[in-house]
Amino acid sequence: MELKEWKEDIAWIVITIILVLALHTALKFALHTNSPLVIVVSGSMEPVFYRGDVILLEGVSPQDIKVGDVVVYKRPYTRYPIIHRVRGIEKINVDGKQKLCFVIQGDNNPVPDPGLVGSPYLDCIPGDVIEAKALLVFPKIGLIPLEVREKLSLG
Repeated sequence: MELKEWKEDIAWIVITIILVLALHTALKFALHTNSPLVIVVSGSMEPVFYRGDVILLEGVSPQDIKVGDVVVYKRPYTRYPIIHRVRGIEKINVDGKQKLCFVIQGDNNPVPDPGLVGSPYLDCIPGDVIEAKALLVFPKIGLIPLEVREKLSLG
């Protein structure tokens, strides 16, 4: 391979990386979320989402979430964000303020997600920890990066 061919290959790689980063930044801005794309890592949402599916997310306020929406939230002790369906909405009082709290469950799970441990303990997921809701699914395109991360123990 000649030097000119190497330079062209490197230029295409650099251009591709720049385009991917630009697209990711544009999605973050347009969809109002720091994580516009997530890879499904478990079977808890089958048959709607499967392991390796990539989900496009949109940032959302708790007031805009409805029963049946698929939302993403992060638990303090988990590595990956959780993407499950809203099964119910409750109003709770926390420190004298009324807040929305969501009963959330994976479609393939027998029971709702446990509440968050804190003061006070809740039987639901508070709206302020919900990061986004699902807009669109890209089936299986995340399998390769998911497998690579797991094989290299990166995630």
